[in-house]
Amino acid sequence: MFREVPVLPVVIPVAVVVLLALVWHLHRRNLLTAARFTVAVALCVYAAGVIANTVFPIFLDMPARDMPWHSALVLVPLADYEIVDAVMNIVIFVPVGMLVPLLVARASWWRVVGVGAFFSLAIEVSQFVTAHLLGGGHIADVNDLLSNTVGGALGFALFSAALRVPGVAAFADRFRWAEPDRPR
Repeated sequence: MFREVPVLPVVIPVAVVVLLALVWHLHRRNLLTAARFTVAVALCVYAAGVIANTVFPIFLDMPARDMPWHSALVLVPLADYEIVDAVMNIVIFVPVGMLVPLLVARASWWRVVGVGAFFSLAIEVSQFVTAHLLGGGHIADVNDLLSNTVGGALGFALFSAALRVPGVAAFADRFRWAEPDRPR
């Protein structure tokens, strides 16, 4: 058994620092309300959970591996990709599609998909780097990137559909960090 970098002592302090920065950002712009604070907490908890489950474990004393650079990388889409993994990755990224429209003023479909893809790419790159440099236990997979991006788009579609329900748009506006761009 290999010793691991402990997850919680790393992820929790980082999440708290990010939360404090977000609260400071809202306070500085006179936007701090209980609803917006709730979004900041949800964002930090969500991001911490995703990072804890996608970047970790990182092994401290794993023996040196003589492996080619591409052994921790899957670049062929849909090859040996299990449907359970695809569904899990889609579901895990649905919150991205719901949080982005609360955080940015012009949350178009393309912007939300771009943020989801960028966040997923950052995870996959960190998995690749940790696998080679830090003894990480994950493989960077283009299928995860694609599924995560679909999840973000699905989250945005669900959020957009919910805004069409009477009263939901006004309720959601209380949680927004910027004024939405939509016809009135």
